[in-house]
Amino acid sequence: MSGDDDSSGWQLTESDPGVFTELLKTLGLPLIVDDLYSLDPDSLASIHPIHALIFLFKYINPSSTQQTALNPNAGSPDPDFPGFFAHQTVNNACATLAVFNALGNIHPSTSPSSTTNPKSKNEEYTSLMSFAAPLDPTSRGLVLTSADWLREAHNALSPPSAISLDGLGLERGTEDAYHFVVYLPVAGALYELDGLKEFAVQHGGWEHSLHGEGWLGKAREVIESRIGTYPDGALEFSLLALRDDPIPSLHAQLAAFQQAGHQANAAEVIMKLENENGKRQRWAFENSLRRHNHLGLLHALLLGLAKAGKLDAAKEGAKKTMRERRERVAEMRAKGVGAGGMDED
Repeated sequence: MSGDDDSSGWQLTESDPGVFTELLKTLGLPLIVDDLYSLDPDSLASIHPIHALIFLFKYINPSSTQQTALNPNAGSPDPDFPGFFAHQTVNNACATLAVFNALGNIHPSTSPSSTTNPKSKNEEYTSLMSFAAPLDPTSRGLVLTSADWLREAHNALSPPSAISLDGLGLERGTEDAYHFVVYLPVAGALYELDGLKEFAVQHGGWEHSLHGEGWLGKAREVIESRIGTYPDGALEFSLLALRDDPIPSLHAQLAAFQQAGHQANAAEVIMKLENENGKRQRWAFENSLRRHNHLGLLHALLLGLAKAGKLDAAKEGAKKTMRERRERVAEMRAKGVGAGGMDED
């Protein structure tokens, strides 16, 4: 990866289910993304079926062998991976690449609502995937990240970059870099698709998984082992589940229960529908805030502080907070938490 700016106009993306679901909506797919706070069987069963897990973690330079040595479940590169795999060819595109690497491997047998891989109402998406499918991983990555409409959809919910500090001679700090990868089942094995790696990584089958969890039990084992390679107390992780939109199925269940006179079951489904609709309302509100440019509000606040004679004090307070933050980061790095090898992902 490039050290400075090799983003080609792609902006950073939040690890938020509302952001990913909005991207899937733009792609015309009947899928959503949900937060996962636990990998225990009950939590996974509550949102079954899950097609893929999208994992966000703090990026560690691959030149360091410490993580691989500590992780017995690191898997093995598979140059003969039988599915869809695209390389990340520009910075900041890993979230969308993770989604596409998952979508390219979702088949009708695992997604009952789809008749293709998977079915979309967006002709641009369908054409893009059809064109990219026969290519090699690097060419796929180039094709995907060269699609202007896809970059615009990716950037639609990224924070506006209205303020530039370039040319002010300020010290440029090194921010921790984060990266998205996807775990999913392909051809009877659990695979990790990381666009920064040359090959897909195979983690083996799940024939001996506990409680009949299938590939998700194997994925839990692999992800927990990976988290275990970070220092104790590290919290720089996020896990999202890619699954079918449950609302159509819930409406069908509700109609069936009401017709059969099963009012208790119908009431339970109504509660689930209210929860799903409330979640979408929250996502819509949060996404509206992401789309809004808050520069005007920022200017008004600064102007108000200046008129009240409080701007200098606020500025000094901000400098103190930033110094303390940098000191904490330096202390964490000295203890081995360390920063990644990329400025951006």
